[in-house]
Amino acid sequence: MTSVEKSKNQNLGKTNFLSISIMTFHDQTYCQRIFKDCKLQTCYVQSAAYPGVYPRGLHCTYQLSTRLPFIKLYIENEEFNVDGQRCENIITCPMRPISAGVNNCPYDYLKIYDGKNALSKEIGTFCGMGKFPFSIIGSSQDLFVEFVTSRAGPLLNTGFHFNVGNWPGHVETAGVRNGSCDWILSSKDLNNRGSTEGIFLSIVHWYPPNMRCTYLIQGSANQIVRVYFPSLRINKIESPIEPYDGDCGESLTLYDSDRPDDSKIIKTFCNTFSRPMEKHDFISSKNSLFVSFDSKTGSYSGSSIYYWAHYDFFNNTKFGNPIPGTECDEEFSALNKEFGWFRSPVNTLIYKKNSPDLIRCQYKFTTDRRIFARILLNIESINFKNPYSTGGCMNCVAEKVDKLIVWEPSLLTNVTKPICVCSNSSERIVKPLVLTSLTDNVIMEMQVDPSVSAINYFKANFSLFEASYKFVHGPLCGPPILKAALDGELRFPYQDVLSFIEPPRTIHCVWDIQVNEGRDLSLSFEKVKFVSRDCQDGRLDIYLPSRIKNPFLTVCGHNVSALKNIGVITSEELIPKFTLDPHRFVQLHFTSQTTPSRAAIKVVWTELFHLSRTSSASKTIKNT
Repeated sequence: MTSVEKSKNQNLGKTNFLSISIMTFHDQTYCQRIFKDCKLQTCYVQSAAYPGVYPRGLHCTYQLSTRLPFIKLYIENEEFNVDGQRCENIITCPMRPISAGVNNCPYDYLKIYDGKNALSKEIGTFCGMGKFPFSIIGSSQDLFVEFVTSRAGPLLNTGFHFNVGNWPGHVETAGVRNGSCDWILSSKDLNNRGSTEGIFLSIVHWYPPNMRCTYLIQGSANQIVRVYFPSLRINKIESPIEPYDGDCGESLTLYDSDRPDDSKIIKTFCNTFSRPMEKHDFISSKNSLFVSFDSKTGSYSGSSIYYWAHYDFFNNTKFGNPIPGTECDEEFSALNKEFGWFRSPVNTLIYKKNSPDLIRCQYKFTTDRRIFARILLNIESINFKNPYSTGGCMNCVAEKVDKLIVWEPSLLTNVTKPICVCSNSSERIVKPLVLTSLTDNVIMEMQVDPSVSAINYFKANFSLFEASYKFVHGPLCGPPILKAALDGELRFPYQDVLSFIEPPRTIHCVWDIQVNEGRDLSLSFEKVKFVSRDCQDGRLDIYLPSRIKNPFLTVCGHNVSALKNIGVITSEELIPKFTLDPHRFVQLHFTSQTTPSRAAIKVVWTELFHLSRTSSASKTIKNT
């Protein structure tokens, strides 16, 4: 008999022997198997002749696949008997524990690849006897298994058997993967999917030792990033590929940066000493947050740090200069911008606060009297929700309501009280509310009750308030406050500075002519000269504090003659209703958009005693 015929007979003998235990499929042999769409309890993989003794000289392959990631070999605690070591005395041959690695398995072994064939990345090579210590999870839907036995060796080993299924933990991440496990998760990708938040999960499949997986969470230029964990558990490393006795064999680190930077670590979770931390917000200071999972040991079946992470982005637009060390305070300086618009914080994370203290956001307006002497503050709208206020915000300062408070630090005394606004429905509020400062420094503070702020305002698509500001009254205007006196005079332009400053291109002057209590006021406009008849070249508005919303009288170049008919303004019309100035006054606004220094104004006034209508002398007479 030739050697070829001998080989054929030997192979036929093997085939006949093994076909007793293993079902044969079309186009497959007992040793070359393909398992598709595996589900638990439907794909049962075993070695040749199992549970009998497997023969020598085998090279078997098993192509395994599931419909969804991640494919899992349910082999933990299953009997495993793949050895083939050669001993002179089989009876006294020692039992080798289950080992991993090519060097530890020179005879018979089971080799597992993370993919469709033997060209894929090798997960591990296993041999030995005992209960298999862990299951193995692939990184996709496919695993490829090789079972090799040496030609020489004892016929003692029974081989292996296990089920195949898929392990949950796969989500479609809205991002771009760079390499095997490095992700870029951007707000742009979320927007393209029509989502407002994204999810990423801990690694639930095998990975090699000394591996790092990263997530760069990137917002647009004006955004900040929030990451929070609805679930985070920390376990011991149960299926390491390489042993490690030190601390932090596996760790999860969050950086307030777009890259690993030890100086910007927000939090590190370590498998040896960290406690779980769920439902806690980790927030970046800028538009990037970097998350890194590091493993020194590797794992056959997923991370020891199990987490389910959410991330989202918040618009952190500021309208003024942010004040360092505060969550939402801003400063508006006349040196930077003469006028502007602002609103409540766009970043609604400030309303999600676990603290009994009031949420306070301050808006500070500062100028230099050499540039501008006053500040106009226009509160255009208020949209507070006040669940505890059933009386329509009658006592703004004392009531437990969300509110705006405006004051001037240099004037805050027992006599001068702050302005408090808590509802658009307040009877005292004139909408829009225009406040004119007496000094060059104003603070507006928003106060929000933290007990209901998250319910009312977190991720709300409306502003709690909207307002605008303007720095006014330059040096050419002269003194802004004209103290109460029996008589007085106002001239524009202010001659004392006219020769020292460059004439401005535009101007807005605001004068308060204060009046003693109980006095009427007689105003006389002796000279009003504008460059042209157009209101852009010169406009004079007269406001009374009793009706501050609209001007009492407006004149431009075409109707200056209307100033002759003002007459006497009574003391009742001079009582302030909702202003920063507690005095009785008349307010004059002069605005010009072109060559204001060419305009000329002269106003004189006289205080008059006001006699009651019930008095026998029911008329107004001049004080002498």
